[in-house]
Amino acid sequence: MFANAAVNNAGSRRRRDRIAKVVLFLAVLLAVIPLALIFVVTIANGIGSLNIEFLTTTQPLSFRQEGGGFLHGLVGTAMMVGIAILISVPLGIATAVFVTEYPDSFLTRPVRFFTDVMTGVPSIFVGLFVYAALVREVGLGFGTLPGAIAIAILMLPIVVRSAEEILRLVPADIRNASTALGARRWQTTLFVVLPAASSGLITGVMLAVARGAGETAPLILTAFGTAYLTTSLVGEAQTALPLLIFEGARLPFEAAQQRAWAGALELVALVLLLTVAARLISGRNRARGH
Repeated sequence: MFANAAVNNAGSRRRRDRIAKVVLFLAVLLAVIPLALIFVVTIANGIGSLNIEFLTTTQPLSFRQEGGGFLHGLVGTAMMVGIAILISVPLGIATAVFVTEYPDSFLTRPVRFFTDVMTGVPSIFVGLFVYAALVREVGLGFGTLPGAIAIAILMLPIVVRSAEEILRLVPADIRNASTALGARRWQTTLFVVLPAASSGLITGVMLAVARGAGETAPLILTAFGTAYLTTSLVGEAQTALPLLIFEGARLPFEAAQQRAWAGALELVALVLLLTVAARLISGRNRARGH
């Protein structure tokens, strides 16, 4: 009797397991289909205009003219996102370490609350804030630095939340072992916890980079956009790939729309390359750790 009950229970568990696998597979498929469609449509429309000329020249002054490229947008995106990474990643990881390693501090709950609030703030509000505070009040004017600061503000809560979740996954036994060997808390955090979580931290940073690299609204109010290649941090308007894509897509000219599609494909490829490079680096670090 008990043997039959055990067999029936085992069969029931296997059926539930198969049902759960089917449901999860369908959920993953539903999530992947829109992403795949976006990727396929972007490639189909942008691959024809994405060539050496597009990568090495700026757009013509006449939107109707064919040819040209988004070199100035690529340079502007690289500069602003690079500066944003230098600002947001150290601050974000340091904040996540504080919240994770010092949970009893009176600042922990307010920091978590404001981080959650900032995660849901529309990007246009960030652009308005930077415009009012830096472009007008401080007098920096439109340019690379205000745009980078706006992107950094948008990236910061993503870095904090993702890093916090990753640091929580580090086993407490690792911390305890380090402490038992005589390491101070800061030494344990710096030389044990962070290396153990490096792979997840890099993934979280790349999510933030992907968010920042694709922003358009805050850059309209901070970088402003330009048709020329500029490398100045302040004093000159800067442009970025999202700005040029937005500008070209809303124009009725075929040439401008083709450049917009090519720019969209370039932006997707750039984020993809950065993500793959980050995963390779984190994989090598993890292999060295073992």
